[in-house]
Amino acid sequence: MHKSIPVDRFLHLPIVNFSVDETRRGDLPEPGTVAWRLAVQYGSEGGFDAVWSAFLEAVDPTSVRALLLGPWWVRDYVPVTDALARIVAAADRFPALEALFIADVSYEDCEISWLEMSDVTPVLKAFPGLTDLVVRGGTMLRLDPVRHERLTNLRFETGGLPDDVVRGVAASELPALESLELWFGVDEYGGDATIDDVAPILAGTRLPALRHLGLENSEFQDEIAAAVAHAPVVAQLTSLSLAMGVLSDEGAAALLDGQPLTHLKHLDLHHHYLSEAMQERVRQSLPGVEVDLSDAEEDDEDEWRYVEVSE
Repeated sequence: MHKSIPVDRFLHLPIVNFSVDETRRGDLPEPGTVAWRLAVQYGSEGGFDAVWSAFLEAVDPTSVRALLLGPWWVRDYVPVTDALARIVAAADRFPALEALFIADVSYEDCEISWLEMSDVTPVLKAFPGLTDLVVRGGTMLRLDPVRHERLTNLRFETGGLPDDVVRGVAASELPALESLELWFGVDEYGGDATIDDVAPILAGTRLPALRHLGLENSEFQDEIAAAVAHAPVVAQLTSLSLAMGVLSDEGAAALLDGQPLTHLKHLDLHHHYLSEAMQERVRQSLPGVEVDLSDAEEDDEDEWRYVEVSE
């Protein structure tokens, strides 16, 4: 997985793993100086409730700025619903919370499309001060249209992004949003969104502050590229990613034949199916733009193509 590997910082803060045993230690860092990762150890007693209770006992939640939710199950995979409900129910105890990562889980613990998710709408309603929300996993994922005044960065990492989640994002009022990334995935794992679902996002009318847009990991990457070529939102962007999908020469040509892209600082197309000639055309057409054309894939005899993250 390209970007779904473990990270060591969140909200620019170093990540500290919290366990139930932390209640016995006296050397915990100041609550607001780190991002706290809460994870259930496989086979442990008490599950997430025990970890959550221990955390609230050991750490003053009023100063906590960033939380990461790691594995929440004890043995068998279960939906994140109950763990997320515990966090939402304690929202008034976290007035400083700015960032939440739901399912900071690597493939070593659970494949991305095996993660059983939930409705994340209550998170945005409960935490009006949230600036960063990352959600990993698309199975049973839901988002209703919301208005949120402070959300700046929103990312959905999935091997299959449900169409109603895309429509939920598209219909939301997010006046402060600067960065949006959607990993569409494949139909086999619930990725049933279409280019029509993306259209309101490309219009940009509800996203006046947007500067980075990532429409990634898609089986219809050529359609996305063709739509982006004439999308009003592109003029306000400084960074664009159409990476991780099955982008071919057809999609790249449509993108280059559309509106100018030379105002961009970064264009990420990594993991693609472009010919060497088209890669060179992209470079020559976008002088001054930092273009990522790494991870070039080759079609097999049946022209079978795959996205970077599916299962």
